[in-house]
Amino acid sequence: MVTAAEISEFLQKGKARIVKDLVIQALEEGMDAKEILNDGLVDGMMLVGTKFKNDEIFVPEVLVAARAMNAGLTIIEPKLVEMGNEPVGKAVVGTVKGDLHDIGKNLVAMMLRGAGFEVIDVGVDADADAFISKAEETDADVICMSALLTTTMNAMEECIDKLKERGLRDKYIVMVGGAPVNKSFASHIGADYYTPDAATAAEVAKAAVEEKPDN
Repeated sequence: MVTAAEISEFLQKGKARIVKDLVIQALEEGMDAKEILNDGLVDGMMLVGTKFKNDEIFVPEVLVAARAMNAGLTIIEPKLVEMGNEPVGKAVVGTVKGDLHDIGKNLVAMMLRGAGFEVIDVGVDADADAFISKAEETDADVICMSALLTTTMNAMEECIDKLKERGLRDKYIVMVGGAPVNKSFASHIGADYYTPDAATAAEVAKAAVEEKPDN
């Protein structure tokens, strides 16, 4: 009998084919799709995030683990849809206007998916309107902005200012991150959270959504 712990273990090792086969076998043996998701895939990816945060593993290992997670997700997603399984929340993720760096943004997106979020990726060089319109369109909970250049950091403040102008600021949890960003800057521009890495971003986003008054 396949266990969720086995799925988690092989996901952490980045064994996509094995994870896929184990998920198929687990379903055939009657394991609940939600158990596979939460105790296997999400558990494994959160442990990967913790190891990444502690510098026990690095970006290549995270990417391989994320590929394994996606291999398992493709198998159980139809089952989850049938069951009406709701994501933890919805997060709009992107790199701000003028910035073409995507590795950090992609890592955050992967870790959020691993934490059970539906992720809406607006890509790189995304202006304030791209973040806001996509958040409105998808009824998102979180807006995550990434910047790797000091010259593009101000685009984060512009997005927050536009949210305020449109009376939408309190509707979203706004998170910022990236190499030049820090807690002081996040506080100065009025963001809700600054997180130093992708794993922390996923943890903070999940906790923040769970604490939202309308949840």
